[in-house]
Amino acid sequence: MALRVPNHYAGGGANDGRDFRELLMMMILGGWPKSVQLRRLVVRLCLPLYLATHLLAQTPSNHDIAGGKRSPEVSADARPDLLRQFSASIEKVVARVAPAVVQIVVAGYGAQVDSGHKQTAKVVRQHAIGSGVIVDPEGYIMTNAHVVDGAQRIQVILSAPPGETRLGLQGSKRGEILDAKVVGIHTDSDLALLKVDAHGLPTLNLSTTGGIKQGQLVFAIGSPEGLDNSVSMGIVSSPARQPDPDNPMVYVQTDAPINPGNSGGPLVDIDGALVGINTMILSQGGGSEGLGFAIPAAIVRFDYRSLRKYGHVHRAEIGAAVQDITPELAAGLGLARGWGALISDLTSGGPAEAAGLKIGDIISSADDRAILGLPGLTGALYRHPLDRPLEMRVLRGNKEILLFVPVLEHHDELDQLADAPDFQKNLVAKLGIFATDLSAKLRQSLPSLRSESGVVVVAQAAGTAPVSADLRTGEVICALNRSPIVSLQQLRTALDAIKTGDPVVLQIERDGVLRYTATEMDQ
Repeated sequence: MALRVPNHYAGGGANDGRDFRELLMMMILGGWPKSVQLRRLVVRLCLPLYLATHLLAQTPSNHDIAGGKRSPEVSADARPDLLRQFSASIEKVVARVAPAVVQIVVAGYGAQVDSGHKQTAKVVRQHAIGSGVIVDPEGYIMTNAHVVDGAQRIQVILSAPPGETRLGLQGSKRGEILDAKVVGIHTDSDLALLKVDAHGLPTLNLSTTGGIKQGQLVFAIGSPEGLDNSVSMGIVSSPARQPDPDNPMVYVQTDAPINPGNSGGPLVDIDGALVGINTMILSQGGGSEGLGFAIPAAIVRFDYRSLRKYGHVHRAEIGAAVQDITPELAAGLGLARGWGALISDLTSGGPAEAAGLKIGDIISSADDRAILGLPGLTGALYRHPLDRPLEMRVLRGNKEILLFVPVLEHHDELDQLADAPDFQKNLVAKLGIFATDLSAKLRQSLPSLRSESGVVVVAQAAGTAPVSADLRTGEVICALNRSPIVSLQQLRTALDAIKTGDPVVLQIERDGVLRYTATEMDQ
């Protein structure tokens, strides 16, 4: 539907601000423009004008109520002053927050998109750009786990000094560039803590702030597409959004433009307080469509403290699988109510089973906090200390039962993979693969293997290799030219001894079957 604007909006003339309010009301009643970009443009143009004219409208412009006398006209100079005040308040917020926002440049290995061979993981050398927030003046920086995933080298670019101009896509003038190391990663919440060797850095405080509300004005700061320290403005679309019903993570949804490179940067309110860490967008075109998501500040604070102290996140678990109740689920199972969190499975011999929980129980509360769904229980477990049982009330049929459930410490799967390969150290260039020794721990995770020793193929490296052996992820190299292979170093040494044109016969275990693959050294 086309937006029709009366003629007096096009001409000049003084007014008391009613024109802009009428224009906004027309758009609401008459229908927004279909184009997302046009809607955003209208809001960004009209919002400051509406705020300014709304303030002007509070000053009587015709007759005062008491004496009926005409009030002095508001001077033309007063109108732009209000806009300047609005603009200046935003500038102060950005000036306070921006110095604590950094650009993160990552070099490492990652999975190749559309590798073509479903049974083989392709790993390629990659570079990525993200953002981060300095949370401690001694060089601690929070960012997204996916920003530093597979990183071999991480560099942090500090904000340039005040008044220094940055030019170009990556910036020709910039602040100091520092190498960073990973202190800890929590993949469930997609957060990571980095450390740089620096002191007295500007920070963004993680202290507790008031709750956020729908419609609240917020600002996103980061490096979209490498354009460091870019600022965008929007509102909180939802303070608690669960995009995936099977994933308990809840995010702050915002329409502030967020694009690739914003990941790890802050979402702040008008006071410069952290609302969340920008982490993802829902987009069909790859760019911002007004559906951005940030990890809530409460989770950022919790993970920061745990990552800094332990290197991984400590939180409680009870040995039970829980899922959201849907109306269909409630009707089919005959549940007492059509919402909440349902116990769907129990770990045999686990604390939940020992405490008396049963499959089909509906969790009403945990530690006196009402549980409305899976995210609520996850939040309660995040906050619960590990040294005392979790107080739970459950609905079993129409009867409410009080239970005290012992808790265990949750371990991230990545924390248990101590022998996970370092891609840079585990590259076998002559075979074009990444591999690792078949350790006893790794063998336990691959119980179908027959081999007692050897080298396990982790992934293929992109590009060509001197030996084309068509090796696949999970296969074990047992021997090379009749010589048993027991370690990665032995495999490399044996390959180095083979000359160009010599045969290369590998004995491998594939799908539980030993077989030979024969080729020759090309170079």
